[in-house]
Amino acid sequence: MRSGLVRFARSLPKMLEPQLVQHNFGAHRPKLAVTCSDIPSCYIDLLNEKCNVIVCQGTTRTDILRTISGAEGILWLTADRLDSEALDAAGQQLKVVSTMTSGMDYVAAEEFLKRGIALGHTPKVVNDPVADIAIGLMLAAARRFHEGRLKIASGQWEMRPQWMLGQDVPGSTVGIVGFGGIGQTILKRLQGFNIGRCLYTGRTRKAEGDKAGASYVDLTTLLRESDFVFIACPLTEQTTKMFNRETFALMKPSSVLINVARGGIVDQEALIEALKNGTIFAAGLDVMTPEPLDTNDSLLSLPNCVVVPHLGTATQQSLLDMFTITANNVLSVLAGGPLIAPFRK
Repeated sequence: MRSGLVRFARSLPKMLEPQLVQHNFGAHRPKLAVTCSDIPSCYIDLLNEKCNVIVCQGTTRTDILRTISGAEGILWLTADRLDSEALDAAGQQLKVVSTMTSGMDYVAAEEFLKRGIALGHTPKVVNDPVADIAIGLMLAAARRFHEGRLKIASGQWEMRPQWMLGQDVPGSTVGIVGFGGIGQTILKRLQGFNIGRCLYTGRTRKAEGDKAGASYVDLTTLLRESDFVFIACPLTEQTTKMFNRETFALMKPSSVLINVARGGIVDQEALIEALKNGTIFAAGLDVMTPEPLDTNDSLLSLPNCVVVPHLGTATQQSLLDMFTITANNVLSVLAGGPLIAPFRK
């Protein structure tokens, strides 16, 4: 998430400004806290028209907790743990917090319910950009982009028919683990690739899956039959290290794994082992553990692993849309209205 802020905050054209809902606060100017300073000034200027905005200028948790003290509303724009400590630091006057993410694994949602504090996030808006990068990773991993680049750099470019053969997407079986908004959008993107069939798994069978012609199966069946496996589910106690030595052993040696969800869903050491041993063919990762990844991490030395630094939502329009929803969530509640995009666990 933060990568989107870093990459585009200073380069946004002025025409790309958030369309904030007009709210009447009367004579009162609510205190708003923004937990990250890497936001275009035009965004902050809009908030300042009717609110007293304080922006965190530091990057440590101590800086953030100090900034949110006394705030009535918080735009939580970092991946720091949003828990009882943070709510205590804000104070009893706090009414609403909105994150700028869809995934909420770092949020203690039960604390908000217990204290009666409204909690918003930014679902749906992330579906398109994350699905786009998932397809990019699929192609890059299947067609060996990273490995090919390494061959060029080391002078090992060979001119023969069977050199650097990759995996075919047309006619393949695609498995999607987690068939929410992102998973469904991935399938929509795949419709132009003439895949053979789509399998998906999750907590329940979805009407959207039936409509799209996808088959609801258990995880074991999906792993055994899929040529491409997309991870698009939330990180929970149930999904933590869902992909491990046992599950990798179920997959085809020609299969490609793509993770655009959370790094914690994959046992990273087991993935490295599977890629080295040929248990699976390749992987494309937008998420990993930890983030940022250590420069000496073994993932980076693998020719059959494409790694990008959590760029799923890093587009100009996505940043604009996510900030707009985040701000409108907070402003709406402070004006006595409902959340625009409430988080429901």
